[in-house]
Amino acid sequence: MLSGLALPALAQAKRPNVLFIAVDDLRPELGCYGAKTILTPNIDRIAKQGMTFLRAYCQQAVCSPSRTSVMTGARPDTTKVWDLVTHFRDAMPDTVTVAQHFKQNGYFVQGMGKIFHPGYNDPRSWSTAWQMPNAPNYAATKSAEVLDEDAKKKSKNGPAFESGNVADDFYKDGKVAALAVETLSTLAKRPELFFLAVGFAKPHLPFVSPKKYWDMYDPSEIKLAPNPYRPKDAPDYALTTSGELRNYHGMPAEGPVPDALARQLKHGYYAAASYTDAQIGKVLDELDRLGLRKNTVIVLWGDHGWKLGEHGEWCKHSNVENDTNAPLLFSAPGMKAAGQSSKALVEFVDIYPTLADVAGLPLPQHLEGISFKPLLDDPKRPWKSAAFSQYPRGKKLMGYSMRTDRYRFTVWVDRQDHAKVEAVELYDHRSDPQENQNIAKAPANADLVNRLMAQWKQGWQAAKPATTGRG
Repeated sequence: MLSGLALPALAQAKRPNVLFIAVDDLRPELGCYGAKTILTPNIDRIAKQGMTFLRAYCQQAVCSPSRTSVMTGARPDTTKVWDLVTHFRDAMPDTVTVAQHFKQNGYFVQGMGKIFHPGYNDPRSWSTAWQMPNAPNYAATKSAEVLDEDAKKKSKNGPAFESGNVADDFYKDGKVAALAVETLSTLAKRPELFFLAVGFAKPHLPFVSPKKYWDMYDPSEIKLAPNPYRPKDAPDYALTTSGELRNYHGMPAEGPVPDALARQLKHGYYAAASYTDAQIGKVLDELDRLGLRKNTVIVLWGDHGWKLGEHGEWCKHSNVENDTNAPLLFSAPGMKAAGQSSKALVEFVDIYPTLADVAGLPLPQHLEGISFKPLLDDPKRPWKSAAFSQYPRGKKLMGYSMRTDRYRFTVWVDRQDHAKVEAVELYDHRSDPQENQNIAKAPANADLVNRLMAQWKQGWQAAKPATTGRG
């Protein structure tokens, strides 16, 4: 297999290093996305030297399935990872991950922090053992382990947020950044090119960070979600009931989150995002100090979006835009459109083929995405007609969602018989960008629904652009 052959030394010398940054639960409410709420100057640094993909979509809005699709370049129905307890090697024992592919082509590949879902690491992907620094979850003595017995009965976890009077390297992300900085210095001395995967754990719950990041925000200026209600005429199962959040101490077991608490949660999320951004900055600074930036591809991705009260819910676990649209930044040496953004529809399964394409590596046959390398030079060129996501509801239903330039079209089907359609959702992003009104049942939209249904049935393969470069 071509991907298993080492490339000649001369060819390797012309190829870039790769810094592969994963951020957990990061929504695209960032400066480089035109937002002024979450302060992330270091992520914005990547954007200034690369491209910001405004419409990048994960394949399933929860940790393990999304990360599996990024790492394998395959979609959940292929990997069979729809949950947090399945390893992709069960269904794809011989697949080559993106990290493994670079390793097989002469790169020294090292990983640290949260790349795969915890407990589901893939040793074959790394040239040396993957590392996860140990760190406490909380600075204060309020963790789940020391809650009183009554509190333990009401919640599985400790507090949902914390402003710790501690240094950056107290929490896990600070330790991951320090390890990455140390590792870069070592990698710079190696003869091989490197692929360094660095995974940050925040702003995933609990929203914990040093106090100085909380102090970056004025609580009185934190606005609540503009649409704290479910989409009208959508099936009840389209969204969940924020169960992930409710497992934390002090959160309401059911019903809406009170406004004052919602502001505290948003404050904690913003602070945690800024904290992680600062740790990313330390890694970028070391890359610059070592003179490696000019020959290093940087890709940063958040594994999925996150709701902060939109649709009256929190967390992810659905097919709505808030959950499926996630940050994706890509910076490559020599790209012509550095500092620009693209509205092209791209998917997380495209990250693998793009990295291989930019590095001049052969593409494995199993990939279900395409290289978006052409967009790095021409971000406005015609591209995919749709992006595809999905989310299961128990053992019975699967919701398949198609995002086109104008619409989100979601079809809920029986998981055993996809011909049995249980419900359809349709949202017009020109008139309803928040996806507040399902218009699939409107008689005037019958022809539109039929047309989108036909497009959806053709699937992701039919959505490819006419020309895609090597991918």
